[in-house]
Parts: sequence; C-alpha cells; structure tokens
Amino acid sequence: MGIQRAADLLSAARRGLAFTGAGVSAESGIPTFRGEGGLWTKYDPVKVSSIDSFLADPASYWQVSKERGGIALAAKPNPGHVALAALEARGNLVAVVTQNTDGLHKDAGAKCVIELHGSGRKVQCLECGSLEARRDVQARLDVEMPPRCRACGGPYLKPTVVLFGEPMPSDAIREAYALAEQADVMLVVGSSLVVYPAAEIPLVAVRAGARMIVVNAEPTPFDGFAEVVIHGRSGEVLPEILSLIGA
Repeated sequence: MGIQRAADLLSAARRGLAFTGAGVSAESGIPTFRGEGGLWTKYDPVKVSSIDSFLADPASYWQVSKERGGIALAAKPNPGHVALAALEARGNLVAVVTQNTDGLHKDAGAKCVIELHGSGRKVQCLECGSLEARRDVQARLDVEMPPRCRACGGPYLKPTVVLFGEPMPSDAIREAYALAEQADVMLVVGSSLVVYPAAEIPLVAVRAGARMIVVNAEPTPFDGFAEVVIHGRSGEVLPEILSLIGA
C-alpha cells in the first residue's frame, strides 16, 4: 500500500525533490553515522570530524580516513542511487539534495545533485588552497601521515567536506531551500533527519505544501509529517517504486 501510494505521488510530481542521507549509501558498503553499527558508535565525532580537532592533529583525522576513505572510494552506486537517477531522468524529480559526500549519486547518473556537506572526492590545502584528488592522497597514507601538500608542503590537507564547526556551503543551502519551497513532493531517503540545518529542508517543503514520502530503515522525527512512511532498504524500495511508475 505504501509503495503504491509513493509511486502514485511521484508519478504525478512535477517538482519532486529527493533528500538523501547516509542510509542510501549503506547498501554500497559505506557505514552510516548513527544507528546500529554506525561510525559514531566507534568514534567520537568531536575528536575525529571537527575542524578544531583536525587543525590540532590532522594525523588523527587521516588515521580514521585511512580506513573509511578507502571504503568510500571503492564503493559503487547501488540500486537505490540508480533508481533516484532514473526518477530524475523521467522528470519525477528535479534534483537530489544530499547530506552524503561520497559522490555516488553523480556516479549513478543523477545530473542535479546538491551536496550540502561538500565532496569527499577532493582534498584542499588549507594553507595554499591547492586541490588534489582524494584518491591520490589516500594512496600515500601508508608512507606519509599526515599527508602533505604537493604544492607547498603544508600538513593541513583536508577533504572538501564540511566538518563539525564549519559552515555549510552557502550556495548549496540557498539552492536547496529554493527547490524545497517549490517542491510538490518531498522524497526523503536514508536520513535520520536529526542533523540541522540540513534536516530543515524537508520541513520547508512540507510547509510550502509538498507531500512527504519517507523511506528509511528506522523511524525518523518527521514520520508524522509524511503522507507515506516506508521502513525498509532504499535499494529494494526505490526500484520497486520506479517499476510501479513505469508500469
């Protein structure tokens, strides 16, 4: 019933907007942050993912990234990513707004992807500003810790992701809010909806009159605002919704 209703809403959408979190990439082998087995059950987020901790000890950040970064770089889009890209291609979604930094939405073929927390695919030197591919930096962590800038030799190479204590990219926030205000359907996938200000975006859409669909493994604080709530794996649920729309 829920999946059919979600398909009906998305099929009729003209300004559908997807909002995704770590859960959509879990089936690609990238651990979530919260929930059972999440990254924050193993590490203190303030110690390993805050800008103050990074500046004080970049080597500690890269020790964690030595494991997690390799997993993210090796990951491939799963059927959930592919289904979202297909919904965009059909015109049922105008964009994907994501909290993820793994780049898998773009790898799956999505054209309009707004990355609220930046991208983990590049690394920037905080001293000289030069950019380098994350893959190249990751490859030399066994012999260089912390990795140093190839341009200036500085030790403050940081992935272009938003750490705790840093502002979110203003252009991305502005565009996401504008799309939310215009949305007629808000599809939330794989987000715990507890991280602000990102979690405000689905609420903006609902307040503007959008119908909300939530697809998540666990309950969220916004389930009560949603017309459809489906507790399941996005890699299974989204392809089923897509097949119903196609039929």
